[in-house]
Amino acid sequence: MLDYDEEAERYDALRGGEPRAAAAAEAVLDLVPPRARELLDAGCGTGIVTRRLAAARAGTRVTGVDRSAAMARQAATRLPGAVVRADSRRLPFADERFDAVTGVWLLHLAPSAADARALVAECARVLWPGGVFVATVDKAASHNVGSDIDAVLAARPGSLVNDAAERVAEYAAAHGLNRAGQARFTGCGQGRSPRRTIADLRRGWFVTLPPESALAAAFADRLAALPDRDRPRPDPVFTLHAFRKTR
Repeated sequence: MLDYDEEAERYDALRGGEPRAAAAAEAVLDLVPPRARELLDAGCGTGIVTRRLAAARAGTRVTGVDRSAAMARQAATRLPGAVVRADSRRLPFADERFDAVTGVWLLHLAPSAADARALVAECARVLWPGGVFVATVDKAASHNVGSDIDAVLAARPGSLVNDAAERVAEYAAAHGLNRAGQARFTGCGQGRSPRRTIADLRRGWFVTLPPESALAAAFADRLAALPDRDRPRPDPVFTLHAFRKTR
């Protein structure tokens, strides 16, 4: 797992920057009702998407929350006074406070199914009845674009997918959240090259391949043998699901 305090300063540059943020924000807003006046961005990271959500809706007050101190500091420079450092499994907000809650690239970070359930439960708790929860699903699968890099990575050990679409729908339904739509957007600038994938591997990006392990070294060697080491393969396409609170 990445150390997001260490990653904060370079995170945006390595993850598609403003073009990716613009695509994500546009897709999120397609699923958030125009009447929403209070929006929470859970796991807001550096605030690069959060800022665009706020800028696009003049009548909507947007709050960001992130557990990483460094990420929250970065976000606060983009949304002064509107960012809270907290764990999204224990949100420091009253019940039914928000008209919409978003969790972009959040649920896949849950270390267990219980943690993913807790994240969804908290997002549901602070959501007003009739409000909408929007979250990315199937993030890891989105990065599989059928490339030669994916063929190499297919042999790595598997892990529990806590943001699988059906799993998230199950968590949501348990808290009165019913499916209310979906959207897709391209992760601009996130197409993997062999060299970049090796760098991500060595930074702990792949949770089942500990960076210092012999297994990680073997995968690095296989990736290094691929042609066109600096050519990005196609960008991933991410999926957002929306859920409306009915009770």
